[in-house]
Amino acid sequence: MGKYIVKRVLLAILSILIVSAITFFVMNAIPGGPFNKEKATSKEAQQVLEERYNLDKPVPEQYVLYMNNLLHGDWGVSLHSGRDIWGELTSKFKVSAKLGGMAALVAIVLGLVLGSIAALTRNRLPDRLIVFFTTLGTAMPSFVLATLLLLVFCLKLGWFPVWSSSNPNYVLPIIALSIYPMAYITRLTKTSMLDALNQDYIRTARAKGVPTLKVIFKHALRNALIPVITYVGPMVAYILTGSMVVENIFTIGGLGTSFVTSITNRDYTMIMATTIFLAILMVVANLLTDIAYKFVDPRITFE
Repeated sequence: MGKYIVKRVLLAILSILIVSAITFFVMNAIPGGPFNKEKATSKEAQQVLEERYNLDKPVPEQYVLYMNNLLHGDWGVSLHSGRDIWGELTSKFKVSAKLGGMAALVAIVLGLVLGSIAALTRNRLPDRLIVFFTTLGTAMPSFVLATLLLLVFCLKLGWFPVWSSSNPNYVLPIIALSIYPMAYITRLTKTSMLDALNQDYIRTARAKGVPTLKVIFKHALRNALIPVITYVGPMVAYILTGSMVVENIFTIGGLGTSFVTSITNRDYTMIMATTIFLAILMVVANLLTDIAYKFVDPRITFE
């Protein structure tokens, strides 16, 4: 396993370098710059600012300088606010991680439970209801659901307050973030469970008189988790960084909101830092997912 992990780490580093290079060069290929919107800034002042942040140099040289600083732990400062990038990332990520962690937990637990129920009650009323609502959940975009929740439960009924950083209410954002992954996990779990329940080892366990709950949760569900784990790894990484649309609708000051704002303001350093941070989370999540396969199914090898 050690050789496999080293190989995956090297591939992860290569993936992050490719993502950072594509982001950097595409970002700089778009006409305009981070200081062009400042109407009160003179050309002389813009030139000084560009020299200060190395924006007057050729783009390949800018990329090399940026990556060199990043390798030394310097994430730079925001071109829009002048604040330290790493401090901004950590503070924003705490908000997104808290919200995303709860949404991921809800999606995984409910998805596994509903998927198992649907598989065990195939073609009966519970299965049909679960299939109907999960299909609806996968078909409805998160921004539509978030807008409906905000309109109905906050503005019309007044059951929940509008998001406030001093007194946050996570119920509606969690619902908006978790519905789609929960529905997808439910469908994956049902399909995998149906396949597992038809295997010979399940028939053997039942023939030996193994209790039904033990057959379901120890044998069938455990072997049905492989495709679910494949989806859950990247899903958790995405949710932890916060859905950009959902955070903007509920005006949550998380990493997703910060990323959208940085794109609007052409804040190059914040765009690069957020993209690299997200890429790191993704590759780590994928690596942990592959390792989790071994614990779920010891027959899996990494050769």
